[in-house]
Formats: sequence, C-alpha cells, structure tokens
Amino acid sequence: MNPADIRKILERVRRGRLGVADALEELRGLPEEDLGFARYDTHRALRRGFPEVIFGRGKTIEQVVGILERIAARRTPILVTHAGEDLYLRAVEHVPRARYHQAARCITVDPPGPKRIRRKGLLVLTAGTSDIPVAEEAAVTAEIMGNEARRIFDVGVAGIHRLLGQSAALRRARVIIVVAGMEGALPSVVGGLVSVPVIAVPTSQGYGASFGGVAALLGMLNSCSSGTTVVNIDNGFGAGYAASQILSLT
Repeated sequence: MNPADIRKILERVRRGRLGVADALEELRGLPEEDLGFARYDTHRALRRGFPEVIFGRGKTIEQVVGILERIAARRTPILVTHAGEDLYLRAVEHVPRARYHQAARCITVDPPGPKRIRRKGLLVLTAGTSDIPVAEEAAVTAEIMGNEARRIFDVGVAGIHRLLGQSAALRRARVIIVVAGMEGALPSVVGGLVSVPVIAVPTSQGYGASFGGVAALLGMLNSCSSGTTVVNIDNGFGAGYAASQILSLT
C-alpha cells in the first residue's frame, strides 16, 4: 500500500462513504504480512517511497513467485534483482505484466494505470563492455523507481578521448552512476569534470590482482575526486536506488 492508497481511504472515511471498521479492514495488512517463509514489508513504500525489493538469488522459485504475487496484488511497482530467465518464465504465469531485463538479470512489473511522468537527468556510464550487466541493473532499478536513465558504455580511461567526447551528456546530467572494474579509475576522472553527485560502482571484472573487485573498490574509496560516493562490488541496485533518491529531492 502506498501513500496515495491510504489518502483515498481516509478521504472516503472523511466523506462518510466508508465506515471505520471497513477502513480498518483495508488497512489490516500494515505494516507486514507473514507468508510463512518471508515477512512482506507492506509499510516500506510509506517509509521509503518504494515498495520492498525482492532479491532473487538464494530463494526458491516458489518463494519468489509467492512474494511477487502478494506485492502485485497491491498494484505497486515491483523489482526482482538477481533473477534468472527460468524464474521469469514462472513469474510471468502468475503476474502477466512482468518484464524480464536479460542484461540486468532483473524482473520488473509496472503498476496498472496511466504511465508515470519520469524524472530526467540520470546518466549511467561504464568503463568497459564487461561492466554492462551491473550498469543495467542500476539503470533498470532507477527506471522502475520513476526515472529516465541514459546509458553510455565503454568510455574507460584506456581511451580517455571516448569519455571526453561525451562532455555534453556529462554537463546535462543531474546524477551520474559510473561503473568500472579493473583499477576502478573512471569515477575519479568523471568526478573531476562535473559538479553533480557521482555514484561509483566497482565491478568484479579484472585480472587476478583485481581480487574480484576489491582493487576497484579500494581505488574508488580512495578517490581524490571530492564528493564521489561508492557502493559495494557489483551493487548496481544500490547505485540505482541512491540515484533515484537524489533525483526525487531535486
């Protein structure tokens, strides 16, 4: 349940069109719903502005579909991360509006009704082509949360002219997500060129001494580019969520 739904219920009570007992019945799902294997946080959209997100990895298909059905019943946007195509094929049988984003390994469900007006200004960059899956997770997360996400891929420091050729896009952005593996240098470069928030995402891409993304993570944490914020390794979801929160304030 989201703030708009609760506002409608309260308005119906105020106008005498809905009794208090009936209103309580409609609100009885707050703040959680026990599914046995999970406690669905029905209150999260009120607290955070977006419903609970389903982390697909580590759960059975039946568990994910069960949570998905409960969220879909509340007519809210839905995001499932780390989802394989086998999960999607089962999910779409129960929630026909479900859409699979193969590169991002995400499932999204747009709420019924008219399309929302999307906030503009998000730019998602990758250092290399291998970083695209994490960048797509960030972009898809931001999009289901009500934003437009422009993507520019493969503009890493190995050919810095490729990034400089995108200077107009950098200037137009209000928030920039920079996804990079190897030594993780790209966010520092971008942060030195722009005045908007930069969210750095280290990826696990790289050779042996990259230590599965630890080298990129440490490089980004030690960036001399002031104001650069860093999320965890391969955490495109966290970057997309943070970018959406920033855009909602501007």
